[in-house]
Amino acid sequence: MLRTPVSSTHPAAPAARVLDETDEPAVRALFASDPVAACVIAGRVEAAGTAAAALGAPLWGLGSGRSLDAVCLAGANLIPFALPGAERAAATAFADRARRAGRRCSTIVGPAASVDPLWELLAPSWGPARDHRPRQPLLAIEGPPAIAPEPRVRPVRPAEISVLLPAAVAMFTEEVGVSPLRVDGGAGYRARVADLVRAGQSLAWIERGEVLFKAEIGAVSRSVCQVQGVWVAPAHRGRGIGTAGMAAVVEYARTAIAPVVSLYVNDFNGPARAAYARVGFREVGRFASVLF
Repeated sequence: MLRTPVSSTHPAAPAARVLDETDEPAVRALFASDPVAACVIAGRVEAAGTAAAALGAPLWGLGSGRSLDAVCLAGANLIPFALPGAERAAATAFADRARRAGRRCSTIVGPAASVDPLWELLAPSWGPARDHRPRQPLLAIEGPPAIAPEPRVRPVRPAEISVLLPAAVAMFTEEVGVSPLRVDGGAGYRARVADLVRAGQSLAWIERGEVLFKAEIGAVSRSVCQVQGVWVAPAHRGRGIGTAGMAAVVEYARTAIAPVVSLYVNDFNGPARAAYARVGFREVGRFASVLF
């Protein structure tokens, strides 16, 4: 005799939805739970809102009513952010959407508690990754640096973009493992470098046409900014240039851009971690990155 199938007693996992402009208050409230960890997405939302057309990428959300437990920006980078305790449910919901959309990102990056379960679910269909960095301390400093800033570190002038670009390419290649010029002949990367220069968010120590030190303030929200692309010319390493240069970046960023300065660093980069500690950075969380 045929039997009627018995429905599962387990409720279906909640699904993520694409957020729109009406969700902006809830998104901002979510980011307020950890402004340092949310800096990259928060800055995008503050500048463009939460509608996909304005952001240039969909922002997925998980929650009930107008309250959100997690969001994920599905752009060139896949960036998840969830409240503590909601990371596993968020990973399930976001992985389902990501699998259906197909991989379009070059990196999954964000708080490790959100990235780790998401990558665990996506790895069977999206893997193998080119690189997986599960332990990247998230650092922050509020207040002046603990050492004297290098006075020769200053905002790069628009006329110096051609001088800065080779150093920026070298930094990216060294850090990420591939050249940024491999895609579209590097046009997108050059445009990004130029945008940061014009915004006053690219700083460097330049002597006789050579970049000794450089860094960018790559993400900015009202309360936090994130330093990216820190680099010292190989011939000048081991002389304290990076430490004094970072102190100058901190002093500039906290007075001209946002009161809290943050960055994340690979756990295996001992010299950089020691330099940041001397500047006064303290560990406030952990990031993770998956690179394709």
